[in-house]
Amino acid sequence: MRPVVALGIAALAVALVVGAGVGIDLAMSPHPIGAFAGCRTGTQLAPQQYSGPPPMCIDPRAKYRATVKTTKGDITFDFLASQAPRTTNNFIVLAEHGYFNGLTFFRSEDWVIQSGDPQNSGRGGPGYLLPPEPPAANDSWVPGSLGMARFPDGTISGSQFFILKSAWSGGNPSDVYNHFGTVTVGFDVVGQLTNSDRILSVDVKRA
Repeated sequence: MRPVVALGIAALAVALVVGAGVGIDLAMSPHPIGAFAGCRTGTQLAPQQYSGPPPMCIDPRAKYRATVKTTKGDITFDFLASQAPRTTNNFIVLAEHGYFNGLTFFRSEDWVIQSGDPQNSGRGGPGYLLPPEPPAANDSWVPGSLGMARFPDGTISGSQFFILKSAWSGGNPSDVYNHFGTVTVGFDVVGQLTNSDRILSVDVKRA
């Protein structure tokens, strides 16, 4: 067999395997229904990897609420959709497609917990970044605030999020972390979570 032909066959086999993996992942992932039936991710390139942020499918003027079911109990939070519409839309679309299901709270400190990384290392994500969404002038990072992880180079993660256990040390941060939600029920659960706990599912509703 000629080397060029052999290489072509090998490349085709790899493409088929990757394509099959993506197809299986799509088939097994939850599909949005109801108010979020039209919400779609970017083009899926591999399991939990997409070509870019999802198209907007929410109404930034509306109220949305999510319940994160964890191995320690439920946490309910309200989205700050008008303040961080793209981040809210991104979180809702990923949640509706089951992205967060099974992920651990890989970071657990006295003042914060963090999840949303399929690698559970602090370096993983969905294959894209989010644009910064600066907070309102009167914004305050109180206990129970949710924001997106910010990498050392200043970019903002497309999926890693954190929840504050206490107010931001030293006052509100000067850098942008896309403040997109506030815990309303289950703050006691936030305080109990460790890096051995996982997200079981995320249920989103339009309030």
